Amino acid sequence: MIPARFRPILDEVAPLGARFAAAGHRLYLVGGIVRDLLAGRDLDDEKLDLDFTTDAGPTQIKALLDGVATAVWTQGERFGTIGGFVAGRRIEITTHRGEAYRPDSRKPEVTFSSNIVDDLARRDFTVNAMAMDVSGAVPELIDPYGGADDLVAGTLRTPLSPEESFSDDPLRMMRAARFIAGHHLVPEPALTAAATAMADRLVVVSAERVRDELDKLLVVEDPSVGLWFLVDTGLADQFLPELAGMRLEQDPIHRHKDVLAHTIAVVANASPRRLLRLAALLHDIGKPATRAFADNGVSFHHHEVVGARMARARMKALRYSTDDIDRVRKLVFLHLRFHTYGMGWTDSAVRRFVRDAGDDLADLIELTRCDVTTRNQRKADRLARRMDELEARIAQLDAAEQLASIRPDLDGDQIMAHLGIGPGRDVGAALAMLLEVRLDEGPLDEAEAYARLDAWWAVRNGG
Repeated sequence: MIPARFRPILDEVAPLGARFAAAGHRLYLVGGIVRDLLAGRDLDDEKLDLDFTTDAGPTQIKALLDGVATAVWTQGERFGTIGGFVAGRRIEITTHRGEAYRPDSRKPEVTFSSNIVDDLARRDFTVNAMAMDVSGAVPELIDPYGGADDLVAGTLRTPLSPEESFSDDPLRMMRAARFIAGHHLVPEPALTAAATAMADRLVVVSAERVRDELDKLLVVEDPSVGLWFLVDTGLADQFLPELAGMRLEQDPIHRHKDVLAHTIAVVANASPRRLLRLAALLHDIGKPATRAFADNGVSFHHHEVVGARMARARMKALRYSTDDIDRVRKLVFLHLRFHTYGMGWTDSAVRRFVRDAGDDLADLIELTRCDVTTRNQRKADRLARRMDELEARIAQLDAAEQLASIRPDLDGDQIMAHLGIGPGRDVGAALAMLLEVRLDEGPLDEAEAYARLDAWWAVRNGG
């Protein structure tokens, strides 16, 4: 019997299923919605897209959507996929298919099929290899590989052998990490063994797809077990080899016995926002590289510089956007800044902290808090109090000085008019000097700002 929670979706898609049936074709609802409805997960109806598979070819799909879809797109037609809006819902309908990577290719080869069982065999995991026939008189669950049983048992398996499934699309090895963490599934030993043996096959997958899969893992409620799976199987070595290097590595600053365990704990502590979680994953990426210098008086700044540089390089290799790279690099660079003010926060230090963090101040504060994973409760409480004090100081100064909009007390036009100069390096240097004064001392009145400018100009010109 089909669970009652399927009824709203089945009623919605029934007219489309009947249209396909009248033309002699079958239409099956597939994808995560079948899995999530069986699992009793809540669905966000406003964001819910529907995926179907059918024995109809792309040309026939287009014909059957004609007159019922308010828009149709065909960018995926060569892969058998036609998309559209039907009754206000975004849908995609794909001809039954199987796809596989050639050993030396980054692009899948696509073949079409007329058999739903063959189509489901090429899906990634059994919990995703289920379909609901919506074109018959009575909806029917198609589950040839035991996905429903695996969902109940909490088991992650592949429909075919894991070696064959991962050969079809090596990214599935990474996707397993997301399903382990996000759906609380335990991988069968054969799956883990295959991922370990085939980890280097991930090299044929484009950097963009690896990046997107990593992002999806990072935003599940707790990605910890998925991250451990990536490291333990060697998959992480293919795109972020520094992770394995953190294992059992001594943290030269916080003295954690295992930087990797600490890092994964920080990721889990952070709110599931993509860039914050990514910064948490990369925040100690430079620690193993700088450990040798830790006992030689190397400053926090050295760790910040090395870590930020390495984070930028890894993100660039994964084709992250420039904005994403800049934001994460900033968080990695600044995450230790809090610990440099052990003697207390001057107004100048607070202003610089806020200025340097910019729009990422809230994420920087959260990352700094999450970075405290010590089991020493007294130490944790002390650091938490210091963070509370810092946030209180920021609020106080912000109320008085509007820290988010810190700028020099004179602008470029005022400087040029007062000094009788045109645009050039002198104006930039004057603005930089006035900004430093503003950060050190707070706002100046206009007369004092001009006096500081005159004094600086006299020294600059040998007066």
